[in-house]
Amino acid sequence: MPVNIILPLLFVVLWSSAFVTGKIIVVDASPSAALGLRFGVVTLGFLAYVFIRRERLWISRRGFSEACVTGVLFHGLYLTGIFHAVLNGVPAGSVALIVCLQPLLTGALAGCLFSEVVTARQWFGLFLGFLGTVFVVDISVGDFSYSVGLIWALAGLLAVTGGTLLQKKFSGRVPLSTNNFYQAGAATMFHLIILATVEPIRLDISTSLLLALGWQIAAISFGAFSILMYLLAHRSASQTVVWLYLVPPMAALFSWLILGEELSLTDVLGFLIVSSGVYLATRVPHGAR
Repeated sequence: MPVNIILPLLFVVLWSSAFVTGKIIVVDASPSAALGLRFGVVTLGFLAYVFIRRERLWISRRGFSEACVTGVLFHGLYLTGIFHAVLNGVPAGSVALIVCLQPLLTGALAGCLFSEVVTARQWFGLFLGFLGTVFVVDISVGDFSYSVGLIWALAGLLAVTGGTLLQKKFSGRVPLSTNNFYQAGAATMFHLIILATVEPIRLDISTSLLLALGWQIAAISFGAFSILMYLLAHRSASQTVVWLYLVPPMAALFSWLILGEELSLTDVLGFLIVSSGVYLATRVPHGAR
């Protein structure tokens, strides 16, 4: 199997596992306690990488501010939304489906903010994406906790969309590894502030917590993220977006296998509709390649 297939598949598997391991983590730890610990380790890892590669560490005040803002959006608010969503009982596959609508929402907003052309085919794909979400996500109005979880998932979607749009605007001003260091550091400070002000600290050390947290640090923050950067660096952004939409069904499959969450025919239908919508919205015409 060629590398251009193996790497995206590996990325999908690793990225999908974040939603399942997140649900395992919140059993023994509050969201910001786990995420603060995770990104504290990740910050040190990226700092070591910057020194090993002898890349520039000191950046302008503007570059520092931009990295901190996108870091809080990506690793602070976005992941906080995911963790609180699964903590409130939303299935991992449904959370993945909601937040993975981000490329479609980003494309729609980019058309307004950056004067990019959004075709009728892309708008139809966006509609199918949200239609598929309605099939999969059960809006349980009577279940307050579940409804709160859905709100957290939507907040995560808005945060990662905002982060993507800002990253699109700021990209190229700071070396990638240095930017990753400052983003992770800003996320660490964000979660520490949350712990010091509004969220009770809960961190019950257990084997399952250590394994899930270690997996998120090694396999996701370093592994999946590095693969994503590699794919984007090799001019495969459009293909990467398409692969990203295999994450929700893969996350749902992992949740069914590992957590015993229900996977119904309606869920499968919803995933197929979303996949069709994403294909329409992200497919690059032959003449444009």
